[in-house]
Amino acid sequence: MTENMHPVVQLARQAVESYVKDGEVIRPRKLSPEMKEKAGVFVSLKKHGKLRGCIGTFEPTESNVAEEIVRNAIASAAGDPRFNPVQPSELPDLEYSVDVLTPPEPVEDISKLDPKKDGVIVQCGYRRGLLLPDLEGVKDVETQIAICRQKAGIGSGEPIKLFRFQVRRYR
Repeated sequence: MTENMHPVVQLARQAVESYVKDGEVIRPRKLSPEMKEKAGVFVSLKKHGKLRGCIGTFEPTESNVAEEIVRNAIASAAGDPRFNPVQPSELPDLEYSVDVLTPPEPVEDISKLDPKKDGVIVQCGYRRGLLLPDLEGVKDVETQIAICRQKAGIGSGEPIKLFRFQVRRYR
């Protein structure tokens, strides 16, 4: 099965399996071209079609995408506060998705947003909420923004700055 996986997804899987089984953080060795870039990365884990963990970075925090993937894959499996840490028995049931983000750009007019292709970041002071694009059940920009506000603890009447980004999604 891993033979048919994109190298980006293989790396996320290897990072999770090594950490969950042995407590080890792998060091990426063979880097594909996209892994050498610098970008924010989200790693999502699903089990039987349901979210099991999702952690990421808006902007790069590591020296390349490969290191972002390792860091965020482990955080998704062991550090997402919404879930208990992934157990070794769950590893065969996990599905992986890796989103590599473009740099966020400000948006003045929500009519310029497309929830299928644009991810959204809302910001009020230091509070920020992010939602990836093209998520099941999110059909319009208003829903995207409302979810982002909720994630960041920003009330519906508080002023926000809006940003958008796109992703390259690997599964």
